[in-house]
Amino acid sequence: MYPYYFRAVAGEPSIVSFASGDVTGDGIADYVYLTGVRTQDSPFIQNITLVVRDGGSGHVTHVALKDNAGYNPRLFLGDFTGNRIPDILISIDSGGSGGMMIHYIYSFVNGTPLAIFDFNVYNETFKYQVTYKDNYKVEVVSMANNLTYILDLSYKGVDYLNEIYDDSGKLKQPISGFVNPLSGLYPVDFDGNQVYELLAYQKIAGRYNADALGYVLNTLAWRENRFILGNQNVAINGA
Repeated sequence: MYPYYFRAVAGEPSIVSFASGDVTGDGIADYVYLTGVRTQDSPFIQNITLVVRDGGSGHVTHVALKDNAGYNPRLFLGDFTGNRIPDILISIDSGGSGGMMIHYIYSFVNGTPLAIFDFNVYNETFKYQVTYKDNYKVEVVSMANNLTYILDLSYKGVDYLNEIYDDSGKLKQPISGFVNPLSGLYPVDFDGNQVYELLAYQKIAGRYNADALGYVLNTLAWRENRFILGNQNVAINGA
């Protein structure tokens, strides 16, 4: 099935995801893999590594990932920078209760691996403040671009609101929520020009993680040498 062979030996790396495309830019399709060590009787995979075999020379490059353990590791090849050469998007489910994800994007032009997106850098860049307000409102402030969003909690129901507010709609005590780290990163070609943007999801939570209030949706696009924020929206569930 795979042009690059790994023996299926317990405790040893095996292929957990595969894709093919010209990631080096020489006009010859290359073979892109994620390898990892499977856990017996569990879908958990450790030591996940990016492996690229050059389709022309046969040279194999291994790229160690800083965060390299989780579930359902997968690959997507697509051009994110506009150079018409596919980049490598790696996605791994962390398995935590917050639904947080591990995401990396590598450029592999001329056979040289270059990390152009790191989920840890993203999480440090996009910070938020979530504050409950009087009259059944929650204020979400995006620190990266100094924008404020107001969420209406009226749909939450009487029991929920009575725990937090008095009969006049005043807060019984100060409450702060939070926004989770990256919980989804999706390639979307918004412009239809065969260059992908990134759509990033982060869950807005209230008093605890299961108290979901909505999502911050950030659209990132490559400009010169990095991804920058294009559009930002907050989405809520209907009721």
